[in-house]
Amino acid sequence: MANAILSPGYSVMALPGIQHEWHSTGDNFLEAYLLSVISLDDLVRLQARFAYDISGGGNAAVIVCEHPPGISIGRTGSMAHIRLSPEELAHRNWPTLWLSRGGGTLLHLPGQISCYPILNLAKYRKTPGEYINQLNLLALALVQQLGIAAELRSGHPGVWVGRRQVIHLGVAIRNGITAFGITVNVNPDLELFRGIYCDGESPLMTSLQRESPTLIRIQTVRQRLLELLTEFFNFSRISVFHQSPYCPLTPKRHASAIPHR
Repeated sequence: MANAILSPGYSVMALPGIQHEWHSTGDNFLEAYLLSVISLDDLVRLQARFAYDISGGGNAAVIVCEHPPGISIGRTGSMAHIRLSPEELAHRNWPTLWLSRGGGTLLHLPGQISCYPILNLAKYRKTPGEYINQLNLLALALVQQLGIAAELRSGHPGVWVGRRQVIHLGVAIRNGITAFGITVNVNPDLELFRGIYCDGESPLMTSLQRESPTLIRIQTVRQRLLELLTEFFNFSRISVFHQSPYCPLTPKRHASAIPHR
């Protein structure tokens, strides 16, 4: 993993394969928000509110959620990575949203789970590169603990099974506060990735379910993510919530996927 893009004009070289000890300078509590399906616009607003609280001394937070079908484009992405016509995108009801995060183009679908830690790096005395490395190792551990042989690829953040990507990684760090994170392909319809070059790669994507001989449930992945966050970032206590404390969010049902014609 290398050259992960953060806030505008800021890039770092992460340290591949090195897991760091994380110790907080104060209480290391995590507030985990296990939400259902929320829009990317709602996510951006929630992250901004949590970042404001954390910058004032609040607890670390993580948002674990799903998103309605659509496309997000990070700082290394491009409209050229979307090989579908505007008419086809409109037919599928796939909006496109530009996000100020690392990583490239990403297709959001039912069957994915996203995990967005919001931490104050100054509290841990860690660099952006160390954080990105730790998060990538956490993602790798998630896949490997499910019995799937996976790897990290130099210069390509995320987790890969052979030539196929199974976890996308793209973060932002502003004023030392982290945002965005990882998106895990649990069991999405992989055919729908045709025409979308995620992270600029040809549309060779895979899922945990495709690579596993046993059934993998979204709930199992949520639980594993919380356990790994506790381990990798040394949280002493986790409080779990199932709704946001801010500006009520309206749960959004997944639109039915429209197959290729």
